[in-house]
Amino acid sequence: MIRLRVAVLGSAPFERQFDQDEVIIGRSSRAHLLLADRALSREHARLFRRDGAWFVEDLGSRNGTTCGGQRIEGARRLAEGDHLGLGGSTLAVLAVGGQAVALMPEERDLGQHTVFLSASQMLRESDVASLRLGEDDAATLRRHVERLKLLNEVQQALSRSITREELLELILDRAFSHLKPEQAAIFLKADAGGEFVRAASRVLNPGVPELQVSRSLVREVVNRGLAALVLDARTDARFSEAASLMNVGLRSILAAPLMDPEGAVGMIVLGTRVALRQYSEDDAQLMVTLGSAAAMRLRNIALAEEAAERRRLESEVALARRIQVALLPETLPPLAGWEVHAGNVPSRVVSGDYYVVMPRPGGDGAVFMVADVSGKGIAASLLTASLEALAAGPIEDGLPPDEVCERVSRRLFQRTPPEKYATAFVASVEGSSGVMRYANAGHNPALLVRASGETQWLGATGVPLGLLSQACYEPAAVQLAPGDLVVLYTDGITEAMNPAEEEYGGARLEAVCRRHRGAALPDLQAAVERDLDAFAAGVPYADDRTIVMLRRCR
Repeated sequence: MIRLRVAVLGSAPFERQFDQDEVIIGRSSRAHLLLADRALSREHARLFRRDGAWFVEDLGSRNGTTCGGQRIEGARRLAEGDHLGLGGSTLAVLAVGGQAVALMPEERDLGQHTVFLSASQMLRESDVASLRLGEDDAATLRRHVERLKLLNEVQQALSRSITREELLELILDRAFSHLKPEQAAIFLKADAGGEFVRAASRVLNPGVPELQVSRSLVREVVNRGLAALVLDARTDARFSEAASLMNVGLRSILAAPLMDPEGAVGMIVLGTRVALRQYSEDDAQLMVTLGSAAAMRLRNIALAEEAAERRRLESEVALARRIQVALLPETLPPLAGWEVHAGNVPSRVVSGDYYVVMPRPGGDGAVFMVADVSGKGIAASLLTASLEALAAGPIEDGLPPDEVCERVSRRLFQRTPPEKYATAFVASVEGSSGVMRYANAGHNPALLVRASGETQWLGATGVPLGLLSQACYEPAAVQLAPGDLVVLYTDGITEAMNPAEEEYGGARLEAVCRRHRGAALPDLQAAVERDLDAFAAGVPYADDRTIVMLRRCR
């Protein structure tokens, strides 16, 4: 146990006692001791118990933490009478000692000033048929008529097209109109991890700190589906964590979940001073009912936003596909004495596959380039466009493949972030001699199938393009004889998966190309696709399948 006297600049001092082994102090709603002090960091300092003693350590705060006027470094042991300085706040250690007792929320003594009510039960009892009339039946009927009118107004408003912000403001409007709080806030679930963010809030008096909530309040209201009716917040440690409530005198608190049949999407919290009014169970039932209507509409809005986002993404994918297809050549240049064929089969997603076949300067032969940029979608398509522009100049200038790769890699590195790169195979074929000079920048090895059926893999001669600021590529060459076949491809072919999650691999590609090495090149590509489809057995292709083939005829 540790007991503190807390003094925040401009506010009356108050005392707090903690029984847990760790106390986080700061401005975040996740802090155990939340202080409305702008000089504090969100998680400023930590008090913790170790071996029966209490210590304090700074959590890397902007303004630091002092003990006895000296800035602390590391962990500092605390004793009764110590004074801690944090931003504009001072903490006096009144007592240390005792053993913390871990109790579940339902095991704590809630006391006579706190009531928890089942939101589901209140929703079931919210219809007129459940009305119990007593001695004051006229007043009861009048109150219910007013609230039915309010709910009808809200339902009519929700039947129209309304944004999330307009919906939250509508709920706050009705809460202030009928329950007269001094502060109110709506918190919505931000992610699947259960974090909540303030989505809307309102205060009557400008300059008053915003309404804060503790994690324990969220746990009780949202996770357990309970409405919390706190008649005096100072008597329940669950809510006294929100020191700003205490500082402005807010004592009566009403919190209700925004809950539909699928669960809670958030919560609404109202606060007022006890001197003005205390909230009742009828007030709680009204807020639970309003919260239910709001929750269903919020979920519908979220579904509509998800659908709109899905349509936007589909539109972007379609645009990326158009960009990618526009970069691929519509026709291939004729190459005397050679067969040339290329194809690209799109998958369900957009990849960064790219190929080009350009006549060599002087007209003897052609330059072939197959590339695959990292990533998918529009980013990959844009990087492909950049790669195409960077490669066009060196190829047209007649540079050998290794120098083409060096120049493109250097410029790609200068213009893109480190995680963006491309693999590529660049080959220059002399049409008359049959010599093919090439450089492989970390790409899949090209497959050379001799007319006799012998095969050879043309592996990497350097790293992927754009990976290093200065990259060198070894020049390589092979002599192609009549009937020899070269197959360039991207990993969409060799990494295709079957239901057993096995990859198609290079061996299967090699076998098909050997078996059909004498076929016309379009027929060879069709044979590869048939073999791929049989192997994949219905598993969707995760990447585009690009292939470029050339065969020497004479």
